[in-house]
Amino acid sequence: MGAGHAHALYVHGHSRVHAMAPEAKVAAALGFVTVVALTPADLGWAFAGHAVVLAAVARTARLSVRFVASRALVVVPFIAFVALIPFVATGPRTEVLGVAVSAEGLVAARTILCKAVLGVTTTVVLAATTETTAIMRGLNRLRVPTVMTAIATFMLRYLEVLTGELGRMRTAMTARGYDPRWLWQARPIASSAGALFVRSYERGERVHAAMLARGFDGTMPVLDDRRAGRGEWAAAAALPLLALLALLAAAATRTLGGL
Repeated sequence: MGAGHAHALYVHGHSRVHAMAPEAKVAAALGFVTVVALTPADLGWAFAGHAVVLAAVARTARLSVRFVASRALVVVPFIAFVALIPFVATGPRTEVLGVAVSAEGLVAARTILCKAVLGVTTTVVLAATTETTAIMRGLNRLRVPTVMTAIATFMLRYLEVLTGELGRMRTAMTARGYDPRWLWQARPIASSAGALFVRSYERGERVHAAMLARGFDGTMPVLDDRRAGRGEWAAAAALPLLALLALLAAAATRTLGGL
């Protein structure tokens, strides 16, 4: 749980985005996602502007397109669900590749898809340039309750520990000749999950007792007290402001086109 612990999404680098204070990056990501969420469905070109702004940030952070795209694939199951909206929505119908679909549903699906992809990509860029402990430190400086950030920190840290423990238990079972392939063979897996829960609970008690013995008062020690300066706050504000400008430009284009 020290400052050197990095999550799997983090990419070590020395870009300007990496060097920014975490509270500035978290605030920039929240502001950008807010503007994206508030973008109306009929301003399709605004989403293209948002994508360009986000791509520029990823480029500045020296993140490859392959890395960002592979991490953003988590949204694929959601995309499969969104693809059903044009077929189940009501309203006027239109043809796409010879198939009649709802026009309103098609617009809604496109809007939801754009917002979901932009939101996930923003999270990927933030996680790739900021370690978990730094993100939690930034949330603390943004006045998020300490108890919430402490719970999230321990959850993220010990989720990796428990995943590793489960993997070792699975390897031990396989080494002893157990290789389940059918649903009715899942009983040992359920027993292992129960044993893992009990062991995790006991480990949590031991860790908590050890931390109290070392003077833990509910807050983690701050090893990096550097805070965001004016320049970093200005750079952070530029991200949502550029997204807002793209939104206003798309709205102005639509208004002029209707005259």
